[in-house]
Amino acid sequence: MQRIAIYPGSFDPVTNGHIDIAKRGLKLFDRIIIAILLNPGKQSLFTVEERLEMLDESMSGIEGVEFDTFDGLLVDYAQKRKANAVLRGMRAVSDFEYEFQMALMNRKLNREVETVFLMTGLRWIFTSSSIIKEAARFGGDVSDMVPPGVNRQIKTRFGY
Repeated sequence: MQRIAIYPGSFDPVTNGHIDIAKRGLKLFDRIIIAILLNPGKQSLFTVEERLEMLDESMSGIEGVEFDTFDGLLVDYAQKRKANAVLRGMRAVSDFEYEFQMALMNRKLNREVETVFLMTGLRWIFTSSSIIKEAARFGGDVSDMVPPGVNRQIKTRFGY
């Protein structure tokens, strides 16, 4: 039986920290499905299609990852995809409370799906999509925090 994990998120945009978690997750799982939550109530910088393209380009050559979208409950999506785990990255203690609550709720909804937390590599501990977008919006250089293709997309989006 394959060990399959869902790595959910907005990936708006994908960061080097996301890629680090996916690569390290592949040491634990045979396959990782990187899944963008479709959330019409959330204002995104990039469309879902653009984010899927950036994920595909950023992770080309990494065997064992695939990309998808989902809506509704994560545990329902995991069950549909025959995944036995949810993979989450944690940057700091501040991430823990929210992630812990979500993991407990997911466990209550479906005891067959485990949540696995990986600590972000020290190099990426301060990196988040939100912080990257904020810095880039005002012309900050984020090139060392995102893959080259994502950096080009960010520069195009913000007009520089």
